[in-house]
Amino acid sequence: MTASARNWSIGLVGYGEVGRILAEDLRAQALAVCAYDLKLAGSGAAALQAHAAAQGVQLAAGHAELAARSDLLICAVTASQTLQAARACAPALKAGTFYLDFNSASPGAKQQAGALIDGAGGRYVEGAVMSSVPPHRIRVPLLLGGAHAGELAAQLKPLGFAATLASERLGVASATKMCRSVVIKGLEAMLIESFAAARHYGVQDAVLASLAETFPGIDWERQGAYFFQRVIEHGRRRSEEMQQCARTVREAGLPAFIAEGAAERQAWIADLADAGVFGERGSPGFARSADWRAEADRLLAHLERGNA
Repeated sequence: MTASARNWSIGLVGYGEVGRILAEDLRAQALAVCAYDLKLAGSGAAALQAHAAAQGVQLAAGHAELAARSDLLICAVTASQTLQAARACAPALKAGTFYLDFNSASPGAKQQAGALIDGAGGRYVEGAVMSSVPPHRIRVPLLLGGAHAGELAAQLKPLGFAATLASERLGVASATKMCRSVVIKGLEAMLIESFAAARHYGVQDAVLASLAETFPGIDWERQGAYFFQRVIEHGRRRSEEMQQCARTVREAGLPAFIAEGAAERQAWIADLADAGVFGERGSPGFARSADWRAEADRLLAHLERGNA
């Protein structure tokens, strides 16, 4: 493998929101980027192809082609596809290829993926993304873990990644991410449930005032709008992440009451979003209201029509 990451061919397994952001920031540095996404075989192919063409990103025909031409593979798929992606890429890996797993999966799932990649001659590194990607972009706080994490961190930093070595022991970085997500994604689900119910009873102002008194450092209006937006737009992905959080909690020997409940709430909102309750998915105004009340009212109106 070429010594400098600037001469690497970088492959993106998954060309969703995260993949496209990374592609833009890597291509802005004139780095060679190739990508593959299962949606390239479906109805969403045209939008992905247009983005790739505009950014100068090459599109591979499948996992095997992408793996065979990459010096670094960055896997950013939905949590439920973590192991499937590793299985699909492993047989075609070049010896010594770094495989950076961005996915929000449990320590156990990351260890299984690592065994697949390392067993095929690759170098697996778990990545735990510790904040929302869109505002930070390539500089999103990133914890790395595994035997090859320190070496990869040194290569990623000159490319703009905010990568920090968490541990050479695989699973530590993902455990940190998953335990944090129990709070963050759980709070999203809890806030949507609380605010929508408060709106139904007409007590939202009193609830917000009480929260502001108890937690004065949080802008609850702004937080409410942001949480509604993110869950409506990305509830499916968040639900899968919370299922991995539940797996993480269970791997620690605890019942996963909160994580499982949050996963159900996130999936429920995702189902409603897919059904058009919050407007047409992909339209300019979809999940973009600056006032959470607008989205809560759509939800409540849907329920009042007898739709559970």
